[in-house]
Amino acid sequence: MARAPNKHGRDQALDFQGFLSDLQDWELSLKDKDKKMRPQDSHQEKLKTRDLGTSSGNYDYSRNLDSINTMSSSFTSEDSLPDAASEKELGNEYFKQKKFKEAIDCYSRSIALSPSAVAYANRAMAYIKIKSFREAEDDCTEALNLDDRYIKAYSRRSMARKELGKLKESIEDAEFALRLEPQNQEIKKQYTEAKSLYEKKASGARKNSVQEMQKVGKLDTKVNGQSIQPVSSSAQITEMTAVQDHTKRNNTTRKQEVKASVQELASRAASRVKAVAAEKITPPNSAYQFEVSWRGLAGDNARQTSLLKAISPNALPQIFKNALTVPILLDIIKCVATFFIEEIDLAVNYLENLTRVPRFDTLIMFLSSSDNADLVKIWYEVFDNEATPIEYAEKLDNLHTKYCPKR
Repeated sequence: MARAPNKHGRDQALDFQGFLSDLQDWELSLKDKDKKMRPQDSHQEKLKTRDLGTSSGNYDYSRNLDSINTMSSSFTSEDSLPDAASEKELGNEYFKQKKFKEAIDCYSRSIALSPSAVAYANRAMAYIKIKSFREAEDDCTEALNLDDRYIKAYSRRSMARKELGKLKESIEDAEFALRLEPQNQEIKKQYTEAKSLYEKKASGARKNSVQEMQKVGKLDTKVNGQSIQPVSSSAQITEMTAVQDHTKRNNTTRKQEVKASVQELASRAASRVKAVAAEKITPPNSAYQFEVSWRGLAGDNARQTSLLKAISPNALPQIFKNALTVPILLDIIKCVATFFIEEIDLAVNYLENLTRVPRFDTLIMFLSSSDNADLVKIWYEVFDNEATPIEYAEKLDNLHTKYCPKR
């Protein structure tokens, strides 16, 4: 049987009920004050508003946490943060206003946020405007490392190299850009100017060389230490003429010796350059790098073969992309033919991956009749002869239809 509560227990219950009533009154008063003092800013309102629980008296922290997150996100919104594209566009605006240093700062921030070939090439142009040609050349090289088909990077590097006196390299850049875009009039003009300067410089060098040789072979106005005086007798004239003829012959001999000596030194220097180049062959990362290296080894089949073998066959499509040209394609095929018998597996691998280079089919389709005849001859004499192992016959038959399609 339940015990009835005593007087002390009843008093405690009443006291507790009064406490709850006071607590509810306090809660209501706080809410009234909060409504009157509520600020107009929505973020501050969410931070300052507090809800009391109806039974527990705890704050509703979840609502306050949502307010804090909302406020935090507003401070870190995309509109308040810089991005690579907006920095690049701002740099373009400064460039149009001819504020080149400010443009360089913007392009630099764009590159720091997200490197791109366009940002590097734009900064290179700004560097050219303030005559910082070395920095411009470096930026164009960085742009081409990101996109080796970016014509503006080739064009601007050609400009920078011309100003740096690297005329041969300037011509190569302009020439390569023209191969990608043959009708570009601006690049045609650059190419013509760079080539004209190069030829003028070469002509000046030859002229100076001739003048030096003339100094070496200049006729001495004295014979046996005595000045030649005007004479009238025929005997004296004959004697003087003989002396002059003898001097001319000596000078001619001396010129020939000097010329031979110069040619020998030049030959030795060229051989040395080729030897050093062979020792330092590194795999190219782009079609431009490959073509420059390939040309540098022109006439040396062994070193060109070493350059080709430094590249993995699977890397050919990535290296050449859309920049493979007919002369380079034919050169590579001829090079592969030289080691086909000894390293047939490697040679076939190169032939297969060349067909995966973009524009391969187009290049083959537009081969001149003479180039096509040369290719057909190489194919039948080397790649498809009786000595070819039978296990490669099927692969080579498939490749034959790609390299020598019916016309």
